Amino acid sequence: MLLLAFDTATPAITVAVHDGSSVVGEAGGEGATAHGEQLAPAITAALRQAGAVPADLTDVAVGVGPGPYTGLRVGVVTALTLGATLGLRTHGVCTLDVLAVDAAEAFDGEFLVATDARRREVYWARYGPDARRLDGPAVDTPAAVVERFGDLPVVGRGAEVHAAVLGGSRGPLDPTGAALARAVVDRLVEVLPLEPLYLRRPDAVPLDQR
Repeated sequence: MLLLAFDTATPAITVAVHDGSSVVGEAGGEGATAHGEQLAPAITAALRQAGAVPADLTDVAVGVGPGPYTGLRVGVVTALTLGATLGLRTHGVCTLDVLAVDAAEAFDGEFLVATDARRREVYWARYGPDARRLDGPAVDTPAAVVERFGDLPVVGRGAEVHAAVLGGSRGPLDPTGAALARAVVDRLVEVLPLEPLYLRRPDAVPLDQR
């Protein structure tokens, strides 16, 4: 197995290559509007670090959100293209699940993952201590999340952006390609179709649809 894993559903562009035993290459960057420019170079850099070329790959995994429309589309379309042109097995994973897998060891009970959804909202999901998703994904205001779940600890950049309400992140802020790859290889998450989880409509729509 040689798995290429990446996520563009948050401001972090993150890529990893996993050989079935461990991560052998990583790269990434950050930029809320630069996913299209940064993803391809990051993939090239991660493959180079792994001593591999695209033809060596057997699988591709991508975070399918939830996330903002443009960045999320870049990752999903890239995974679809690689899967089709190289004949790879494809794995879609909820981006919030990736953060949960990365954070689960720090919690003995339930916890939340929240990423920044802009518009003063967060994308959230609730998890058990084994990182199994119990509720969500959904999008709400931070106040609505607190009203529903009280003082459950929260992981993710959404908790940091809205620290006054959610108390700050008690774990990683963004998903990583390494955590995504490990989650797929170790079968820690539900595998989804390569279809973006937008949860709401994009801001820009044709005038006749408004």
